[in-house]
Amino acid sequence: MTASQMTGLSDPPFTPTVSVRPVVLPAPYRGEDLPVRVSAPVTGTNLPIVLFAHGFGSHLDGYAPLVDHWASHGFVVIQATHLDSKRFGIPADDPRKPHMWRYRVQDMKQILDELDHLEASVPALVGRVDRGRIVAAGHSFGGQTAGVLVGLRVMDPTTGIAQDMSDRRVMASVQLATAGKGGDELTPFALESAPWLLGQDFSHITAPGLVVAGDKDELPLSTRGPSWTTDPYTLSPSGKSLLTVYGGQHSLGGIAGYAAAETTDEHPGRVTLVRQVTLAYLRHVTGIDHTDWETAQAALAGDSHPLGRLESK
Repeated sequence: MTASQMTGLSDPPFTPTVSVRPVVLPAPYRGEDLPVRVSAPVTGTNLPIVLFAHGFGSHLDGYAPLVDHWASHGFVVIQATHLDSKRFGIPADDPRKPHMWRYRVQDMKQILDELDHLEASVPALVGRVDRGRIVAAGHSFGGQTAGVLVGLRVMDPTTGIAQDMSDRRVMASVQLATAGKGGDELTPFALESAPWLLGQDFSHITAPGLVVAGDKDELPLSTRGPSWTTDPYTLSPSGKSLLTVYGGQHSLGGIAGYAAAETTDEHPGRVTLVRQVTLAYLRHVTGIDHTDWETAQAALAGDSHPLGRLESK
């Protein structure tokens, strides 16, 4: 049985893709240039954009199981290497450490400011991109980054202030295995390693969004267990959907890469489910086609599907 047969869902026809990397953007605010990867289908016009933020320590070459899939089905996917990447090797006592979450958001805004340059860096892409349809997506730490772009308020650990850093150019979000609320539920490890999680306010996220959470995602950041990663859905206003991946740990079956060493729950069916449902949602929320999303909603309603459950509010 193939992975697609396991999910019972199908994909639209795919298109060959091209990727260009690194395209280097200036980023004086973070003290290091910003390397970017752009992946796009070789044909098609009015292509929407997915702005993807990697998890802590990763880089622009990660998440191929998702990035390749989205690009081959009509999206321009843009990935940065954020300052927390292991490729930079920032030491623990670097004064930039407490600001990593903010640099990530600034990275995304810098990418949006430099779309002319990025579009021109990919052969034959100029004039084929629809900049009016931009979705922010991210995994783990990257899910918070995507959330901030659509209204998540994060209390800065150095100032105690939670300001609006959203960007009107972003129309929706896809948050995968990302952090929930802070407060007393955070562990001492979280307070030390990720103090920007202490105060998160989801009430201002009015843009549409899909949250993906694994029901076995036991993170060392919260005392709540796997339900913590559903907070971006349960604590935000209406217009959101939640895909719960059965048996899914933090890598949701292996979305971080085709052979990622950090995958502890390797499962082709889970990866296929995540990429099929996220693609269906991206096509739905950008107005390309609603059929696959409606099919996924019907197939994953209730608890009958062996791989997951999809609900909306």
